[in-house]
Amino acid sequence: MPADRTALRPVVAAAVSTRRGIELLLLAFAAVITTGALVLVEANQSQELTLQLLYLGLAYLALFAAAHIAVRRFAPYADPVILPCAALLNGLGLVMIHRIDLASAATALAQGKPAPDENALRQIAWLALGLVLFVVVLWRVRDHRTLARYGYTAGFAGLVLLGLPAVLPSALSEVNGAKIWIRVGGVGIQPGEFAKILLTIFFASFLVAKRDLFTTAGKHVLGMTFPRPRDLAPLLIAWVVAMGVLVFESDLGTSLMFFGIVLAMIYVATERASWVLIGLVIFGAGAFAAWTFVDRVGVRVDAWLNPFSDPANGTYQVSQGLFGLATGGMLGTGLGAGRPNLVPLSSTDFIFTSMGEELGLIGLMALLLLYCLISTRALRTALAVRDTFGKLLAAGLGFTVAIQVFVVAGGVIDLIPNTGQAAPFMSYGGSSLVANYVLVALVLRVSDAARRPATEKGRSEPGVAPTPPRTPLAEAHTEMVSRSEVATPPHGHGLPTPPRGRTRGE
Repeated sequence: MPADRTALRPVVAAAVSTRRGIELLLLAFAAVITTGALVLVEANQSQELTLQLLYLGLAYLALFAAAHIAVRRFAPYADPVILPCAALLNGLGLVMIHRIDLASAATALAQGKPAPDENALRQIAWLALGLVLFVVVLWRVRDHRTLARYGYTAGFAGLVLLGLPAVLPSALSEVNGAKIWIRVGGVGIQPGEFAKILLTIFFASFLVAKRDLFTTAGKHVLGMTFPRPRDLAPLLIAWVVAMGVLVFESDLGTSLMFFGIVLAMIYVATERASWVLIGLVIFGAGAFAAWTFVDRVGVRVDAWLNPFSDPANGTYQVSQGLFGLATGGMLGTGLGAGRPNLVPLSSTDFIFTSMGEELGLIGLMALLLLYCLISTRALRTALAVRDTFGKLLAAGLGFTVAIQVFVVAGGVIDLIPNTGQAAPFMSYGGSSLVANYVLVALVLRVSDAARRPATEKGRSEPGVAPTPPRTPLAEAHTEMVSRSEVATPPHGHGLPTPPRGRTRGE
């Protein structure tokens, strides 16, 4: 019988497909949709096809072809769906940015002013930088478990990036009342976008190292096991950081997203709803205090509660966004046929309303479905990978995308106060786009480790020294023992001697 099993192993390994052909097909489908959308926008806006269409289309094709080649080379067994979903969201966002560029140019021409710079070309440049870092991460991070060694370094760097705008002068960090930027000359970045990835790496490594702290039994109340008060310190530290961001940087979105990621990862690590309940209670108390004492947060909450109270001034953006969504209805006005440029920041914070107006509710639901696919495939990767750090890292990154989309979409439809966050992959801006492609690269790296056949896992990558194979914890031999055996171990030792011939897998 063992000989038969050995003979079957090469057949099983050969049957495992990398599915890179599926990824290429899906990327081609995304390119077709993006190109068709660009044609519709130019036909409706300019009544002609310009060279701009050629530049944008060719750049989009070349960049994602290079990304596909990099995945095929450095992570051949990675999930084939995540990158095409990100590419399609990125392409449709590029279409909307180009559409608003055309509308802004037409408005400037009617007013006798020079046309503003085209944001679509800048977005292509940011996309190129994001995909360069995407390739670098896949190339340099050959094993995601090596990131756990730098967990505390990543946590310290993340906190520095998160808090740096608060200590800089307003001239270098403040835009529209929120101190979330670092601006030097004409270039600015939002360090919080990169901090979310670094802090996710830190919390994944921290939860692995301190898992006993979070799973220690406490009091049982209403069917839930609550942690001991002295074990709440990590959650309280996360709450202090989130409230600090909210108070000193007036950034409700980053505060909500950071604390939400921490809660989600703690729940994944412990499977205890009591942690989530405690987290929601203390965050709600902090948010209420911020609403009462922080002016900018109070303005945002008032605009959320009364979106039409001052449509000419304080609530103009929110009310115009809701009017745009209502104009789009179920099917939308059509690409290039609406008026999304009437909403301030229609290509950044409020790009969801622009999409909803021209693609309708059905188109908006399709976009949300693409985001759901990215998040659920990341969670599926977390279930498939064997090591605990990889599980928490993939789950944390998947929840990062989901929470950010909830914060953005909830703000523009007035479900929650508007937070000023950028929609991942779609909104105009470099920081969010570049950071999210780094996030995708890390998820693909974990996915490659999860889907790689056992016969491939012991092989060394080019330029990397081979490592001896180790038995994963999930495959280690185990033995069920009774309480009496543990209480009275035989032979005078601290552990019972397991019977021969009863190990798992034999």
